[in-house]
Amino acid sequence: MTKKEKVKFAIETLEALYPEIPIPLDHTDPYTLLIAVLLSAQSTDVRVNKITPLLFNKASTPEEMIQLSVEEIRSIIRPVGLSPMKSKGIYELSHILLDKHEGKVPKDLEALEELPAVGHKTASVVMAQAFGVPSFPVDTHIHRLMYRWGFSNGKKVVKTEKDAKRLFPKEKWNDLHLQIIWYGREYSPARGWDIDKDIITKRIGRQSVLKKLK
Repeated sequence: MTKKEKVKFAIETLEALYPEIPIPLDHTDPYTLLIAVLLSAQSTDVRVNKITPLLFNKASTPEEMIQLSVEEIRSIIRPVGLSPMKSKGIYELSHILLDKHEGKVPKDLEALEELPAVGHKTASVVMAQAFGVPSFPVDTHIHRLMYRWGFSNGKKVVKTEKDAKRLFPKEKWNDLHLQIIWYGREYSPARGWDIDKDIITKRIGRQSVLKKLK
């Protein structure tokens, strides 16, 4: 198969498997999505979805969040990990949203990346899922599968994102971002990988990857 045919097969398979695509992190608006994505760094969506209701019950807006202390925020979010950095980031970015953005999450990638504890991936997720702006945030699942499928070299996330944006149609970026994540979890995990279930990799996968499984 040519690279173009492989990309087409991957897209068509993902669309067949996930015609409706749930967003993994529970949220109600751009602010709660921003906080949830920030909390998900080096944690799991399941764990974050257990903690965010506790946090948002006390503070679901920047105005409410700054009424809490950093320590109060930390005590709630501690189970998701990295709580010292994340609690400080949540408190400080809430202040910045009020001081510079009228209490609203900016619809601008650079402005998002300037917020404390918000990196490129978090900002890209918010742009895609809150505002519908074409983005291709790369998480561990996407990074792994882009390598397994022979679409990127697997060395750097920045390169993986560039390759994804080059190979996939822009109008499909936001859907594919989520579809690949779900596929990675259900069919092509890092551990306990069953190639017979991983229909995409089995069909188009990098030969060096497939040989390791034999």
